[in-house]
Amino acid sequence: MNVIWRTLLTVWRAKAMLRRNGPLDPTAVGRVRVRTLPTDIDLLGHMNNGRYGSLFDLGRFDLLIRTGLWDLLTKRGWYAVVASETITFRKSLELWQVFTIESRIMAHDDKSSYLMHRAVVDGEVYAEMIVRARFLRRSGGVVPLEELFEALHKPDNLPELAPWVSEWAAASALPSTKAEAPSVWS
Repeated sequence: MNVIWRTLLTVWRAKAMLRRNGPLDPTAVGRVRVRTLPTDIDLLGHMNNGRYGSLFDLGRFDLLIRTGLWDLLTKRGWYAVVASETITFRKSLELWQVFTIESRIMAHDDKSSYLMHRAVVDGEVYAEMIVRARFLRRSGGVVPLEELFEALHKPDNLPELAPWVSEWAAASALPSTKAEAPSVWS
């Protein structure tokens, strides 16, 4: 089973839960249960490090849909893209192991929104990813956060961005798409 089938199933379930239960608060933690499948495993017999990002996308889809943000973004012709991400691994996920993807909107700065994803087994964190996302217009250009928050009725209870996350975002940033970025190795 490829991730596309998991994505479609996650989207379908999230839309059904939104209809049935109403929207989640934007500060809520979204949870999606998944199982490590043979297509997720590497030669060492545990989940491939590259697969985490794809599976954490399921958590992001679920959270955006169930908070109602997905419909708002779609209606306005906006979409989110990952600008940068970092992941830390604690324990390996083994074949057929059931785990929960926990996702939460963390905070924002003047350009980006930040989300956290976790792979959790029986309440224990196995891996954690921080994602910095930007919002773009299908017609072209960046959606300024002021416009995004006006449309979303920005919740007042989002926590402040942790200083180390700001430092990571600044340290890991590449030049703007309008600037030159030659591949020069030192």
